[in-house]
Amino acid sequence: MMDISVVIPLLNEEESLPELSAWIISVMEANQFQYEVIFVDDGSRDNSWQIIEQINQKNANFKGIRFQRNYGKSAALNEGFRIASGNVVITMDADMQDSPDEIPGLYNMIIEEGYDMVSGWKKVRYDNTLTKNIPSKIFNGAARYASKIQLHDFNCGLKAYKHKVVKCIEVYGEMHRYIPVIAKWAGFSKIGEKVVEHRKRKYGITKFGWDRFVNGFLDLATITFISRFGKKPMHLFGLYGTIFFIIGFAISFYLIGEKIIYGNDFGLTNKPAFYIAMSVMIIGVQLFLAGFVGELVARNSTERNNYLIESKTGF
Repeated sequence: MMDISVVIPLLNEEESLPELSAWIISVMEANQFQYEVIFVDDGSRDNSWQIIEQINQKNANFKGIRFQRNYGKSAALNEGFRIASGNVVITMDADMQDSPDEIPGLYNMIIEEGYDMVSGWKKVRYDNTLTKNIPSKIFNGAARYASKIQLHDFNCGLKAYKHKVVKCIEVYGEMHRYIPVIAKWAGFSKIGEKVVEHRKRKYGITKFGWDRFVNGFLDLATITFISRFGKKPMHLFGLYGTIFFIIGFAISFYLIGEKIIYGNDFGLTNKPAFYIAMSVMIIGVQLFLAGFVGELVARNSTERNNYLIESKTGF
């Protein structure tokens, strides 16, 4: 097995690819790594694919995958992970804002220090403060709180993984932001961080807008729910459904008691508490039914018994 697989998703990066590939070659040769570089062209409309083919003709260590249309960064990473064969898999962006000089340090943290995964931290950034840096800090703070993983930069494209990590995780939708969470969910708990260089964009324009922050928080809610309750939805919906129902029932019981004591002088249906009780009980029943339906879906899913096994013996 070779030392390193570098997976690089890209979209319309024709200007940066020749310089980036030359830089990677220089780093790999200086450190005598056996390596492969997998470019995943996510539906580029410029000459990116033609340049990837030219790079491959000059150096067989460079390989390429081309999507017929744009599927997104998560799909590109997942396809790269599927075919990567290196002991260490490193991901980086193609826009030259990630430095290939970080590769040896990331590799050593996986091989020598035993990390399952190492995420880059762009401590000094050259992005716009208002549109990127501040929203990024808010997003990362929320992700740290929800996942309990102490990383400063969840969304940094420069990351390193043990080979078995990328073979045990599936990245879909826009979940590439939460690969550390997905890895932890899969049982890989030794997740580290390395301060890396953030370079000013040299070519092209950013492919991300404001919508990624809204989508990011929605994805955070999704991955938090799936990681905790994906195989046991009743534990969430059933719990809160039961609590709501008990509260509503207790209010109703109290009102009925007052009706018995005060008789006709007590207008049961004229009390706001009566309608609050009915609403809370209905919400409780609906939550319970949602958990029940979720449980049926989970139990009939093809993934219901898909568990990652560390090792076997005696077979």
